[in-house]
Amino acid sequence: MVDSKGRDMGVAIRRAGPGDRERVVRLLDEAFQSDPVSSWVFPGAEYRRATHHRLMAAFTDVAFEDGHIDVTEDGSACALWLFVPAEGEHADGPEQTGEQDDDEFAQMREAVDPDNERVELIGRLTADIHPSGRAHQYLWMIGVRPDRQGEGLGTALIGSVLDRCDREGLPAYLEASSARSKVLYERLGFEVIGTALRLPDGPLMWPMWREPQPHRPL
Repeated sequence: MVDSKGRDMGVAIRRAGPGDRERVVRLLDEAFQSDPVSSWVFPGAEYRRATHHRLMAAFTDVAFEDGHIDVTEDGSACALWLFVPAEGEHADGPEQTGEQDDDEFAQMREAVDPDNERVELIGRLTADIHPSGRAHQYLWMIGVRPDRQGEGLGTALIGSVLDRCDREGLPAYLEASSARSKVLYERLGFEVIGTALRLPDGPLMWPMWREPQPHRPL
């Protein structure tokens, strides 16, 4: 069954737990091997195959710690979400300072690939364009196994959280890493905000915002 937004309503989705960690890391690694931004961070197919999974593991751990991960029941797709509180607030206490954020980017680079400055730079650049002010759900990453792409799995994963955002009056935000994904997100109600981010000698990333839509037709 497919709804008016193109979502497969028959896709079973569940909240991932610690036992799903390795599955999620493998899935993200496989799904993003050909992604323009991953290819920029880890240039060269051999280098990317050897190193890219470390960054996916770091992202997975952050999502388990500070957000949540949804997976399809068959493990073929997953989405990493972070809740971003309103400006001046923090989900677990006072808002972190810019210096603390800088430390996090440097620590991720050290843990993932110390000699690769782009691991740190991608975090700093996306943080610079991230909107502040209003609380929102942040779709950090969504990955679908390459042989299952085009079946509506990613749309179903996103839609399950967007439905909750609509009920709660909460906006959502993401950065599209390809022109193809940008079109998909536009169909789900996201709009490009500000200016697209051009990575140094690399691809574009589009910051996209979605206002809650309490009366979405079924």
